[in-house]
Amino acid sequence: MNVPSEHLLQLKNELPAGVTLVAVSKFQPLQAILEAYGAGQRLLGESRAQELKSKQAQLPADIQWHFIGHLQLNKVKLIAPYVALIQSIDSYRLLEEVNRQAQKNGRIIACLLQLHLAREESKFGFTPQACREMLASGRWKELTHIHLQGVMGMATNSEDSELIRSEFCSLHNFFLQVKQEFFPGDASFSICSMGMSDDYPIAIAAGSNMVRIGSKIFGNR
Repeated sequence: MNVPSEHLLQLKNELPAGVTLVAVSKFQPLQAILEAYGAGQRLLGESRAQELKSKQAQLPADIQWHFIGHLQLNKVKLIAPYVALIQSIDSYRLLEEVNRQAQKNGRIIACLLQLHLAREESKFGFTPQACREMLASGRWKELTHIHLQGVMGMATNSEDSELIRSEFCSLHNFFLQVKQEFFPGDASFSICSMGMSDDYPIAIAAGSNMVRIGSKIFGNR
């Protein structure tokens, strides 16, 4: 039987200083999440808006919920009242909708720009060129209810550690470039979220300062 609290504490002891852990609780029962909460974990990641809405209503109010999956435009309203960070902004249209729903709720919602690094077509995200063009247009500066805080990406699901390392290094370099070019005076544009249960050590070595880990804490579902 998996014991989330034990796995969580071991993982936190292993992570370098300055690396933030988001415990991915998607598909996990409330009991397992509460055990992680009891061990001190407050950052949780979900990838389905309706599941997140249900859990948020039943779990402690001081949990900071990160949305980490593909977010459909019509589902933004379900999470806008409480989500702490949307890590998966993959289009300007989505950014506009998050801004609209945040304004309705009297909030400013923190967001990460998701980059498509992996070779799988099934994964979402901006291409680096499209992301740079969107930032260069400056239109996002008119969206006063969102706050861009960094980037997120997933590597190819592969046994080839060199390929994974290359993709993570590419994202970290992109993060540093756009930070310097578009956010030079903004200390809060500081998050490079990359690395999951199977590849987070490679991601951290490549410059990640936020990891999204589920099965290593909760076990496989």
